[in-house]
Amino acid sequence: MARVKFLCDADRCIECNACVTACKNEHEVPWGINRRRVVTINDGKPGERSVSMACMHCTDAPCAAVCPVSCFYTTADGVVLHSKDLCIGCGYCFYACPFGAPQYPKVGNFGSRGKMDKCTYCAGGPEDDSTPADTPSTAPTASPRASCRSAPRCARPSRCWRAMA
Repeated sequence: MARVKFLCDADRCIECNACVTACKNEHEVPWGINRRRVVTINDGKPGERSVSMACMHCTDAPCAAVCPVSCFYTTADGVVLHSKDLCIGCGYCFYACPFGAPQYPKVGNFGSRGKMDKCTYCAGGPEDDSTPADTPSTAPTASPRASCRSAPRCARPSRCWRAMA
């Protein structure tokens, strides 16, 4: 089965962070979390390149391997998602991921930094967090694409990741 991947042309990237802003706006990503980021290699030296980075949705995801509560799962399309209901905010996935994809809304000790968030490959996830521990100010908002996982066709086919695949 073919796997979908992001493609960034490093020759054309000017480090404007428009990809980061577009992702945050489209998915209503909470303050302090960046599902995408621009990384510059050889900064200030000949051969400098910038590239937009996010979760690579690994075939054998190291974040999923170290999660003590098994909150990660892989969709039929090969997208690695997680269940916020199961996440305990331990941070093991953050340390295991070589790309730094898992993000937390707060800085703190074990379990006090909140629920993990990461790139969902525009799949409409992660699932809504329905645990009672969250206050209304920190509870994630529902994504406009939340129905994509259950619907046979997306309600917004011109902007849906399934329509582009």
